[in-house]
Amino acid sequence: MSDSALYNRDILRLATALVAHDRLENPDGSAEVRSPVCGSRMQADVMTDASGHICGLALRANACALGQASAAILRQNADGLSLSMLNELRDGIAHALKREGAMPDMWPELDLLSAASDYPSRHAAILLPYDAVLAAAQNIKEKS
Repeated sequence: MSDSALYNRDILRLATALVAHDRLENPDGSAEVRSPVCGSRMQADVMTDASGHICGLALRANACALGQASAAILRQNADGLSLSMLNELRDGIAHALKREGAMPDMWPELDLLSAASDYPSRHAAILLPYDAVLAAAQNIKEKS
């Protein structure tokens, strides 16, 4: 598979949709995670409601187009998502990238990431936004 199939117009459109300096004013939790595989970094600010559902999310990426596209997909769809569902979704994406199952069909855009299955070095960047939000959520638990 060529890089042009991996970095197609839809991936690049999503990557540019992510707001560069996205921040929440008073997040419940924040975190920054880094991929040791590719060096990508993702910062997340998260707010949750009383039942543990995401009600505010900001993501800032220093990542390849795939990491940015993955972050944009998550950012566009996260409102109302429970943290446990986010964790399941992250695991489902990881399994799909390793060809151990189908890509979750929760959001149609996720299917765009399937092309990265042949590029294991890109998997960490795709999972990074999910890892950052889950780390930010862990910071919420630690505050309580």
